[in-house]
Amino acid sequence: MSDVGRVREKNEDSAVAIPEHSLFVVADGMGGHNRGDVASEICVESIRECYSDTRLMKEWKKMHSQHLLEANAGTVRHTFHEYRIFKAVEDANRQIYTTANQHAHLKDMGTTVVATAFTPSRVYIATVGDSRVYRIRESSITQLTEDHSLANEYIKMKILRKEDLPRFPFKNIIVRALGLSEYVKVDTLYRSTKPGDMYLLCSDGLTDLIPDERILELIESSETLDSACQLLVDAANAAGGVDNTTVLLVRTT
Repeated sequence: MSDVGRVREKNEDSAVAIPEHSLFVVADGMGGHNRGDVASEICVESIRECYSDTRLMKEWKKMHSQHLLEANAGTVRHTFHEYRIFKAVEDANRQIYTTANQHAHLKDMGTTVVATAFTPSRVYIATVGDSRVYRIRESSITQLTEDHSLANEYIKMKILRKEDLPRFPFKNIIVRALGLSEYVKVDTLYRSTKPGDMYLLCSDGLTDLIPDERILELIESSETLDSACQLLVDAANAAGGVDNTTVLLVRTT
């Protein structure tokens, strides 16, 4: 579910669910740049196209056999699934950057992204920016991604405390996004899944306004994924709706 909120005139978020690949993506176009809605749309469509590219498996096998994956952002991507989701986000960045440089009115457009791809026993995640992936398991909520934001950098440097975040004036400044340069560092990770897990992908229109504990309460109070998404969007709007809010919920079986 995606909602424009109560302040913005345009929804610059994009999301896609691709069941045949067990792939789910949320992208949040950057409101301070030109045409964030175009950037987020290019992002999700580029990732969709990459997952349909049958050449990727051959490419991964060749790189793996030649030990070339070690030089890829400093991380060895042992499995094809991790390489595939990394490559899809990397290609999205290049597509956004190229398009922006070809059209003056799109210059400097950018977007965040979180993408999840599921196998029978794992979830693979790729992220750039401050959109998030959470896991809800056994009445507990865990943030699986790390925000690429100025606030989080300050927290890691112990310049800022988490409890001071609501008063931090620059909490919406991100330090990494797709489309702003030809190359971008893409964080990837994977986690084991259990039947009944729920995974929430969301833009910061939700997390800037609703604390994690309240997110958990709203999801657990819902009978269906649809009703949970509605409650989350309603809560963000009730708290001010200062940004677009996009939420995508996945339950493993």
